[in-house]
Order: sequence, then structure tokens, then C-alpha cells
Amino acid sequence: MRGRVLRIALPVLAVAVIGALWLGIPALRGWTGEGNGPPVLYGNVDIRQVDLGFRVGGRIAEMAVEEGDPVRAGDVLARLDDRPYRDAVAAAEAEAAGRTATLSKLQAGARPEEIARARAMHAEQMARLENAELEYQRARQLQARGAIPQASLDQARAARDMAAAGVASALEDLRLLEEGTRKEDLDFARAELRAAEARLARARTDLADAEFAAPADGIVLSRVREAGAVVAPGETVYVLSLTQPVWVRAYVPEPLLGRIHPGMEVDVVTDTEPDRPYRGRIGFISPVAEFTPKTVETPELRTDLVYRLRVIVDRPDEGLRQGMPVTVRLRAGSGGAAGAS
Repeated sequence: MRGRVLRIALPVLAVAVIGALWLGIPALRGWTGEGNGPPVLYGNVDIRQVDLGFRVGGRIAEMAVEEGDPVRAGDVLARLDDRPYRDAVAAAEAEAAGRTATLSKLQAGARPEEIARARAMHAEQMARLENAELEYQRARQLQARGAIPQASLDQARAARDMAAAGVASALEDLRLLEEGTRKEDLDFARAELRAAEARLARARTDLADAEFAAPADGIVLSRVREAGAVVAPGETVYVLSLTQPVWVRAYVPEPLLGRIHPGMEVDVVTDTEPDRPYRGRIGFISPVAEFTPKTVETPELRTDLVYRLRVIVDRPDEGLRQGMPVTVRLRAGSGGAAGAS
């Protein structure tokens, strides 16, 4: 009885082992296609999206496009109420003009009329000093003869000293005017002008940022805000799906890594139109291995190590949608043999 059971069980077990080995061989039947033909990979369309918003805050004045609208690079999509930013530019322009005038005044130095006036003041102080000196000498002689008290001599001496100080002050004022503005004052005025110009440039940048344009051709996926809403800087207003580039994110199993290299031509096939493949080429192969993600649409669930790669589609159209599962077939004669060598 036992021998009869063994005779029946052994062939069944052998068939099961062979089937298991065939399903688990590194060729990965679900990845490579039939026989020794060009490898077949599976992946998903990967179109880049961008969240668009203002770099400054404010109240939205205009929303120019709707969801689903195609846009071209440079098309204005939204505008803020720019009155506060125009006012800021006007204030910054006035400040910069004032700083420019101040620097020009310092660079020009004193006017000839101011220098002439300082010289006249110096001459006047010299005359006062001469007169005060004569009064002092006369008072000293009179006091020596006892004709005037000591207090009168002291007053004459003080008047002479005050006149001498006035001469020194007038002479210093004249010298400063003739020498012109100090270097430190000029440097400070230039620094203030540069700061004012920087504030003006910032105000103009803020005014320009009160509207934003599409960075590239694309389709509006979401219109997040509406006119009249007050938004903060960086808050998402639109979500844009870029028309270019269109990539396919696929995965190559480790046993096939030597047969695939960047630049190889491929056909990208969709379930919608399997007879109209898209042309493309492999643009990037990750150097890091990972486990097969569950989102890859393969005939069987695989748990082997794979390497992520990117396929660049040459002439995409609206038939390729974000996340769409596709099949990637390497074109015969596209250089696979050279890549494997």
C-alpha cells in the first residue's frame, strides 16, 4: 500500500517542484515576454505636476483660467490687487531720489557763494579782533596811570579774547568749506543710497510678483482659490500638470539589468490603443535596488529586487494620462546586445 502511494505521489511532487522552479526563475516571465525576445517591462505614466501660487500675499483680483484649460508658458494665470505694492514702489522711489540728491550735494561740496560768505565772516572777525586789541592796550595804559579801575581792564581783556576765538571759529568754518565733504560722510551717504535702491528693487519685485504665469505648457488640474480670497505667500492657487516632459516609471529585474542601458529605444504601449505604440528611450536607471512596488501592473505579484528606470516618451499626446499603466517593450536592434556586453 505504501509503495503504491509513493508511486503516485512522487510524479505529482516532481511536477509541482518543476512548476515552482519555472515560476521563480530569474527570467521573470511576467517581465521579459516570451522566449529570448526583447525584454518587456511594466510601469506607469509619470507626468510632473506643479503647485502654483504668489510669492507675496494679498487679495486675489483675477483668476484667468479654469480647471481643464490648456495654458502656454508665460500665460498669466492670476493677479492680486496690486495697489499696496504700487504705493510701496512710489514710496521707495521717493526715498531713493532723496538719497541721490543728498549724495550729489555732498559730492559737489560748498557753493562759491557759501565760501565767499565764510571769508567775509572771517574778515569781520579779524576786524573785531583788531579793535578789541586796541581797546585792551588803551585800557592797560589808563589803568597803569590809575585813570580806570582794574575791572575795566579785565573787561577789555575778555573782549579781546572773545574776538580772537571768533576769528579762530570763522577760519575753521572757511577751511572746512574749502576742503569739501569728508570721505566718511560720502561713504555713509553712498551706503544709504544703496540701501534705498535695494528697497526700491524689492518693492518692484513684489509688484511684479502680484501676478504669476505658467512656468511651462500644461493643463490646469485644480483651481484651488477664487477671486476675492486673501492668500498668504506660497499658498497654492492652481495645480498645473506639465505637458512636457512625459515619463514612464518602470522597473527592471536584476537578472535583466545587463541587457538594458540608457539610450535604448523602446515602444510604450497602452491598453487603450495597443496597436499604436509611443516611441521613447531609456533615460535613467537607478543605481539602488528596491522591491517591486505594488503599483506596477504586472501579470503576477513579484517580490524580487528590481531597479527603477525612467523612459522618456518622444512625442506624447493626450492619450497618456497621469498614473496610466503601460507596457514597455525594447525595440529589436536598439542596442541591447551592446548594453549587455
